[in-house]
Amino acid sequence: MQQLLLLYSFFVLYKKNLLVSGKMSTSDPNLLLNYVPVYVMLPLGVITVDNVFQDPDGLKKQLLQLRAAGVDGVMIDVWWGIIELKGPKKYDWGAYRSLFKLVQECGLKLQAIMSFHQCGGNVGDVVNIPLPQWVLDIGESDPDIFYTNRSGTRDKEYLSIGVDNKPIFQGRTAIQIYSDYMKSFRENMADFLESGLIIDIEVGTGPAGELRYPSYPQNQGWVFPGIGEFQCYDKYLKADFKAAAAKAGHSEWELPDDAGVYNDIPESTGFFKSNGTYQTEKGKFFLTWYSNTLLNHGDQILAEANKAFVGTTVKLAIKVSGIHWWYKDESHAAELTAGYYNLNDRDGYRPIAKMLTRHHAILNFTCLEMRDSEQSSNAKSAPQELVQQVLSGGWREHIEVAGENALSRYDATAYNQIILNARPNGVNKNGPPKLRMYGVTYLRLSDDLLQKSNFDLFKKFVLKMHADQDYSEDPKNYNHVIPPLKPSGPKIPIEVILQATKPIAPFPWDSETDRKVDG
Repeated sequence: MQQLLLLYSFFVLYKKNLLVSGKMSTSDPNLLLNYVPVYVMLPLGVITVDNVFQDPDGLKKQLLQLRAAGVDGVMIDVWWGIIELKGPKKYDWGAYRSLFKLVQECGLKLQAIMSFHQCGGNVGDVVNIPLPQWVLDIGESDPDIFYTNRSGTRDKEYLSIGVDNKPIFQGRTAIQIYSDYMKSFRENMADFLESGLIIDIEVGTGPAGELRYPSYPQNQGWVFPGIGEFQCYDKYLKADFKAAAAKAGHSEWELPDDAGVYNDIPESTGFFKSNGTYQTEKGKFFLTWYSNTLLNHGDQILAEANKAFVGTTVKLAIKVSGIHWWYKDESHAAELTAGYYNLNDRDGYRPIAKMLTRHHAILNFTCLEMRDSEQSSNAKSAPQELVQQVLSGGWREHIEVAGENALSRYDATAYNQIILNARPNGVNKNGPPKLRMYGVTYLRLSDDLLQKSNFDLFKKFVLKMHADQDYSEDPKNYNHVIPPLKPSGPKIPIEVILQATKPIAPFPWDSETDRKVDG
């Protein structure tokens, strides 16, 4: 009897250790259909600004730790400012090829971001990688290639949408630059694409790689929860607006001059206050133009991405920013300045999802870890409702949705919230869940994450994201087989896209996840 008790105790201890390590060997076909793959963002400076793969041995050790924890893959920024540093079409992919080879050797999949933005000036930017110098040189003589606020301050994080189709970059337009870059990536990374290492191409469409205007730049003094500023006062976007207003029969209309400055609150401005300009005919026209211009920008770049990668076994994706502050304010001011024309009676996110349908692309959303109760009341913040709205909008348009956390967190509350958002109605023990995110990318690999107590909890998080199943090497087991990328469909008329602004109630969410890391 004593031997049986000892044997049982040993089994319980062994099982507990396996659960903590994330290696419990469990494989139920029905539960595997609830599996949500987990990826981890690599450090921003893993390839230096001088295009050097700095510490392959150190990274290899970390990657093997991730692989042992059941992590499915990693995400990496492929910086325009590094690759095309030496001049137009002078691409150098050598350091990235070495990095990709290491990721492959460590048994991980890869999500590659076409990072057409500057690194530096945003939350978490610990290194500085500017746009290519030859582009900045053009900006010296024509500063309007950069986003500009009403006071004339330029933002050099990302080229203004206004130059998307202007051949002012030694004969190329901005869209052509992005297209050439992605074609070169495909040519130079063909072996990694063919082998199935690279599974996602996330296309950078704005600052921080997100489809938005740089409305809240920290390097210009913005602090949370400021409403931000509209970024359309460069000469190119000004001219575009004036032409649109004239076409609408209102040549007298100008860009807003009453929307305040970065750190204002809505009520202190004429534009966002109750019954403010944003609710007038002129304000609605401006906001429609501003948000439609952003939509068209994303649509154009994705069309070029599709041409570059058509036929390869990858998913295209874009990232949408989780601007959760002032969400409970009638004006949704911070969302509006970023280009998301989202109000209580107008959905600003489902049109983005509808646009993505023609490119077979994923909508990747941020702030998955945040809870309303953690936010200060003065910000009128509602990250939970925002996530629910955006993910529901993607599912309503029958596209895949993915996501990531906005800030580095290592606590059970944050992990549980991510798991809840990944499977809003929990695990279905008899097959696929009603709702499931396509994947979640954790921000980010660091010494803090790998510190023992933090990493032990992270391993539990990975296990729960996998529905308590062992790591699955074969994506067929969880319905994630990637077919060859089809060509983009016909361009969707803007009138059709804007039909998706009609609000539809989001899908219901459980109050908490059924797979808690501390449950």
